[in-house]
Order: sequence, then structure tokens, then C-alpha cells
Amino acid sequence: MNFEMYPFEKLNQLLKDITPSSNYSPLSLTIGEPQFETPSFIQEEFCTSSKELNKYPKIAGESYLKEAMIGYMKQRFNISLELNQLLPSFGTRELLFNFPQFYLFDKKNPVMAFPNPFYQIYEGSAIASRAKIIHLNLEPENNFQPQIDEDSLKKCELVILNTPNNPTSSVMPFEQMKEWVKLALKHDFLLLNDECYIDLWLDEPLPSLLEASIAIGNEEFKNVLVINSISKRSSSPGLRSGFIAGDKEILKEYLQYRTYVGCASPLPLQRASAKAWEDQNHVEVFRSKYRKNFELAKEILGVEAPKATFYIWLRVGDEIRFTKELYQEYNIKVIPGSFLGRNGMGKGYVRLALVYEEDMMREALTRVAKFKENLKGE
Repeated sequence: MNFEMYPFEKLNQLLKDITPSSNYSPLSLTIGEPQFETPSFIQEEFCTSSKELNKYPKIAGESYLKEAMIGYMKQRFNISLELNQLLPSFGTRELLFNFPQFYLFDKKNPVMAFPNPFYQIYEGSAIASRAKIIHLNLEPENNFQPQIDEDSLKKCELVILNTPNNPTSSVMPFEQMKEWVKLALKHDFLLLNDECYIDLWLDEPLPSLLEASIAIGNEEFKNVLVINSISKRSSSPGLRSGFIAGDKEILKEYLQYRTYVGCASPLPLQRASAKAWEDQNHVEVFRSKYRKNFELAKEILGVEAPKATFYIWLRVGDEIRFTKELYQEYNIKVIPGSFLGRNGMGKGYVRLALVYEEDMMREALTRVAKFKENLKGE
């Protein structure tokens, strides 16, 4: 398999011969990892449950975890799922990598589509599945929304959407989500939405693709799946708690496949994760932090806040030069947009992750603003 180098490895290669300014402490705005402390009630449950490390966990997930996830779907989206319409996973990265391999295995000439730029695990799973890739280009001219090309889509077996989107922070309108579900039924492809940022909304709650499915009368979620995670919403990436939900016929076969994969979450992690999924109040604490960070970004950089996520998709011109010189002069790391896309997508942008407390974010954004001002003066 010929995998592309991961964006963070590319960044290390790009910056390896650069000595950053010693006038500033190092700051990294590269990785989408919340830097806030995991809520104490989650940590306490993890510690209390540590005695259960002497037991094997179930591949299908313990009943209390599934019930907590199903309860979350009811509280958050008013969707009542059956037990066979949801499977817990060990985070969503492993799921996004192995699910396409499972689903496309029996397809003679598999075709898979996903947004471009993208979370690179989509591409990795396509390569591992021997799938032809169709890129759904996200451009400023289309408000960073994947455009519908039925001639291409009818060739697909699997289409991955990602709204709210990483890296562009775009949010797909509900009417457009419904159109995608209709297309999945019309052309009989599986539609999967990566919803890991769906709880990091700033102004109002955002809908799930499963809601769009119900809205067009597809209440059994035929050909429709979503994935979600507590990593972002609960500042708990180390718990590795995610799920996939929707079409029960597909999930029935996928559960059998997962029995062989063996990605079961340890019981203390499941106990702590269940507490996180059950509680919605703590998420507002983190949303308020991100709101404040976006207010700082508007004040300091003059950029408008998106509807969701914690990313700024910042237009900078030459993103490679910008990344190198920002690091050299101000000791800040960002990700060039071209590292997150293919065929020119992402070129001219950098991604900034606003994942720190207010004081540190103010410092980081001020440095970026000074650097941009210096570039203007050249």
C-alpha cells in the first residue's frame, strides 16, 4: 500500500531545518486536540472503574455504554435508535479506516468519494480498500460545500461527507443534507457523515444526517450512517469513544467483522465514556471557550467565526512560505492547507486550531497578526 505521508509528518519535514525565534515560547495550532482539562466527573468515573481492568470488554460495547449513546441521540437530536442501529467504536479514526475496507471488500471495482481537502484517514481507507477516489472539491466559490455531480456519484459505492467540516469549518445546510440522502437512495450508494464536530456549534445546535434521513421519509436509515465522538465535545480524546449509527442491516454485518478486528474499549474507558455521553451540560463549558476564542480571532485577525468547530481556515497567499516564516519569526506552528488536500485544494490557506485557554490564544493570535502585518509591509 502506498500511503501519503501524514500532514504532521510533512510539517515536521518542512520545518526541520528552521530554527525558531528564541524570543517566543513555542506554540502549536496544528492538531485538533482540545487542551482543556477533561471534566472531573469523567476522570472520577475512570478512576473508580479501574478495578475492571481484569475483565475483557465486549467487542459490541457494554450495554450501559450503548444505552448512554442512544440516550445522547435522543437528547441531542430527538432520534430514537434501536440497539441494533448503533455500534460503539474505539474512537472514530479506527472506524473510518476499517469500515470502508469492510464495506468495499466484495465490490469488484470499488469507488469512494469524500471532500477535498479532508481528514487524511479518508484517503488512507480508500487506498487500503483498493478504491478509486472521487474528490468532492471544497472551494470558496461553492462556500466549501461538496458539489453534486450525479454522473460521478452513481459510480460510487461509498460517499463520506464531513459536516461540520475539518478543515474548512463549513456547515452543510439541512436542505442540502436531505438532497444527499435522496441521492444515496436513488443511486444506491452508502452515505456516511463524519459528525465529530457537531456539538461544537457556536450559535445554535446543528442537525444530524440521520435527521435529514427521517425528514425525507427514510426512517430506517437505509444507506445512511453517521459517526460521532466525545474527543472534541468532552475534551476527552484519550478515552477513544465513538460510535457509528444508522442502517441496521449494514451494522449487523459490520459487527461480525469487528469481532475479528478486536478494537474493544477497556471497561474503565467505557464507564467514563458513558458518563460523558449522558451529560450534555459540560459541553456548553467548552462551547463557551471556543466562542471566546473566535471572538479573539475576530478582534485580533479580523476573521468571522464559523458556525461550528474550533478551526480557522485562514487565507494567506503562499501557505508554505507563511508556515515556514511564521515558525521562524514567531515560533508558532500551523498546518498548510495544501497538506490537507489534493490537486491544489487547500492551496493558499492555513488551518489554525483554537484549542487553548483564552490567555494563550490571545498570545498566539497576536503573534499571527503581527506576522501578517509584517508581510503586508514588504
